[in-house]
Amino acid sequence: MTLMDEPFTILPEEAAPPHARQCDRCELSGQRTRVIWGEGNPDAPIMMILDNPGAREDRQGIEFLCGTRETLQLGMREAGLDIGSVYVTYLLKCRPVRAYNKPAAREACASHLLLQLQQKRPLLLFGFGNVVAEALFPWREEASVKVLRGSWHDYQGIPVGFSYHPLAVRRRPNLMRLFVEDLSALAARWKKTREM
Repeated sequence: MTLMDEPFTILPEEAAPPHARQCDRCELSGQRTRVIWGEGNPDAPIMMILDNPGAREDRQGIEFLCGTRETLQLGMREAGLDIGSVYVTYLLKCRPVRAYNKPAAREACASHLLLQLQQKRPLLLFGFGNVVAEALFPWREEASVKVLRGSWHDYQGIPVGFSYHPLAVRRRPNLMRLFVEDLSALAARWKKTREM
């Protein structure tokens, strides 16, 4: 069985708290169908951050594994990173379905992410894509994956690493080697953290 033959996992969603479900701080509240707080192991030591939820269910309401999750899980398998050790969350807690004011939405959702960090207290963070890098480090002149990947940084007192967005990797397969390299560095850092 090759890695591509192995079944992928639909991670269980963690229910969004009432304050998030009722949030109306930005225009996404008027276009969303629901709030996606996060998925995976809610007590995981590693929190992964993506820009926003993608299509999570089809029109019949049946969950499916989208390209982002499939590519992420493939990279994690290649890197030897256990899916049970991660919790995946988002900068934006709603899936955008049309144009919106991106800076205002990210600013409005920032408090939700900070609350998650305070409640979950992950030992490591890992961000995907330039949108996440720019949101976590807005004061940096150049906060891009190309600049930030390959080393560890600090966000809210938690070590954070970065890699390319799984959809970018899916569209440009030549990035898969670097994606796996970054996830392998995350796996090594997690192993080192456990041994301390």
